[in-house]
Amino acid sequence: MENKIRLQKIIAQNSAFSRRKAEELIKAGKVSVNGQIVTTLGTKVSYQDEILVDGNSLINHEKVYYLLNKPTKTITSCHDTHGRTTVIDLVEKYENVFPVGRLDYYTTGLLLLTNDGELANGLMHPRNEIRKTYRVSFVGEFNKDKLKTLRKGVIIDNYKTKKAYVKLIKYDDKLKKGQLIIELHEGKNRQVRKMLEAVGCRVTNLKRFQYAFFDLKDEQLAPGEYRDLKPKEVKQLYNLIK
Repeated sequence: MENKIRLQKIIAQNSAFSRRKAEELIKAGKVSVNGQIVTTLGTKVSYQDEILVDGNSLINHEKVYYLLNKPTKTITSCHDTHGRTTVIDLVEKYENVFPVGRLDYYTTGLLLLTNDGELANGLMHPRNEIRKTYRVSFVGEFNKDKLKTLRKGVIIDNYKTKKAYVKLIKYDDKLKKGQLIIELHEGKNRQVRKMLEAVGCRVTNLKRFQYAFFDLKDEQLAPGEYRDLKPKEVKQLYNLIK
């Protein structure tokens, strides 16, 4: 007999939606199975069923994984209502993939794309504390006290950031500008920019050069280029979320 899976689980495993978001979509009547709208949570389906979420086909049997060097002025989204370039537009082999987490419009660097919802959700879940390291150029008054404050955590959006590795690379007292390395294990919206704002500085350039065990200096990827992940790299990522 063919294995049946709860509808919300199969959505979460094959999209960027969490299980909770999948349940909200089902209850909102935005999911259909074999042409019929389904609003009952717990409905069981199989990979042979035609499942549409917001009119888009869900199932892609072959899992794909890409590492992208995101260029500036690119939206980390599957679609943009203003017609701006998205990270999906850069993937020539488009396979209904979605970005794992976000980099804002002007931020550059490493970004994973996949159609594997289970892996994506695991990498984005706060409990797994996936490493993300940035090189930050900034302007504004800066001193040792501000460096300590960034390391200990600052308040952004009524939330205190966790302790972080922060290293001052250089600072020009006359020009009031410098560079930092910041390593985070959380991923709040525009977190690095807001952390600098919290100590009275403004980010002028932001690049994520490390994500998990990937390092941009080891990659032959120009801005806008991407590559397939190797099977052993996918396995390593899964090991990080177990």
